[in-house]
Amino acid sequence: MNTSSAEFLATKGGSQSESTSTQSKKSAPEMIGAEMLVHALHAEGVEYVWGYPGGAVLFIYDEIFKQDKFEHILVRHEQAAVHAADGYARATGKVGVALVTSGPGVTNAVTGIATAYTDSIPMVIITGNVPTYAIGEDAFQEADTVGITRPIVKHNFLVKDVNDLAVTLKKAFHIARTGRPGPVLVDIPKDVSATKGPFVYPDSLSMRSYNPVIKGHSGQIRKAVSLLQEAERPYIYTGGGIIMAEAAKELKEFAELLGYPVTNTLMGLGGFPGTHQQFVGMLGMHGTYEANMAMQHCDVLIAIGARFDDRVIGNPAHFASHPRKIVHIDIDPSVISKRVKVDVPIVGDLKEILVDMSAQLRAAPARKNQAKVKAWWDQINEWKKRDCLKYDRDSQIVKPQYVVEKLWELTKGDAFV
Repeated sequence: MNTSSAEFLATKGGSQSESTSTQSKKSAPEMIGAEMLVHALHAEGVEYVWGYPGGAVLFIYDEIFKQDKFEHILVRHEQAAVHAADGYARATGKVGVALVTSGPGVTNAVTGIATAYTDSIPMVIITGNVPTYAIGEDAFQEADTVGITRPIVKHNFLVKDVNDLAVTLKKAFHIARTGRPGPVLVDIPKDVSATKGPFVYPDSLSMRSYNPVIKGHSGQIRKAVSLLQEAERPYIYTGGGIIMAEAAKELKEFAELLGYPVTNTLMGLGGFPGTHQQFVGMLGMHGTYEANMAMQHCDVLIAIGARFDDRVIGNPAHFASHPRKIVHIDIDPSVISKRVKVDVPIVGDLKEILVDMSAQLRAAPARKNQAKVKAWWDQINEWKKRDCLKYDRDSQIVKPQYVVEKLWELTKGDAFV
């Protein structure tokens, strides 16, 4: 997922990146970099910024204080700022924004950034840095922000010229929210935030070195549908990609057309109704017995927006020893066949691909595998009889499971707790 290398080798060069704006630099208003940042956040529709002040971002805080279009939420630790922005992005689907200072501000934010990277959460992290002339000189509260965060961001930028700031911020939001989402870091030295320049924020952006595939390959989709129609022990395995792609409705329609069992990962919870008759529970280390048994014994597995992590498949060699055909759909080609060999890889937007697959299923002739699939469901229902999530309902101590059940009964899932 990290696109800090080959995919972005030339994003800083004008020949590889094109932006358009209705305003020319000659007629553009002059302002300092800190004010440019605030205007860029306005242009991106940012509602909240979580942050903690420090010397390297004081000019930015001065400009934030002057505006009233977004709310700044003061935290007590930089890690909290990034985790809060992460939670906002998960809850709304919008880009979360965090602001931290240089050196210890950045290092305090690392765990939150790494979490967002692992879980594919769209975020833009603004970091202050020492003045450009002091970079690399072991200045007070200096740290190699770009180097430290390179393994845990989708991309990062160090802005050394105020004239590059506006387009860099546009790129940051574009990269964070497109393709496989993820955190993007923009490092702004203190002198850049205080230097004046013409502010022109691009209306649109074209990056020739960054073009995520959206449309799934039609031939591969046909192969996948054919495999699913012939399956005897099919299984639909979904992850957080369903939620990121806002494809829950399309997944439900696709699954109901097939009538096959559905599971999801911890990150995929909510992507398919937990009360649906086809749902066999979350799988993985803390999942249900039936979900994990079905994962090991299926003969055709379709993975949608999931990555076959160790909590799901355990030892890859042991998982591979059970013969099965695997279809893997993901927006990020780098996760396909990374841990298990895939028979039918499909790269693209999950929502579009599910719509295409559902259309093909509707047009397909009646399936001949119904008896085999019924026997498969009978086996899954036998596994369910273990009631692996049962707990003592007669205990005088209030169990957390009981609390969650009652909360669901009261809210029907329509609440953030």
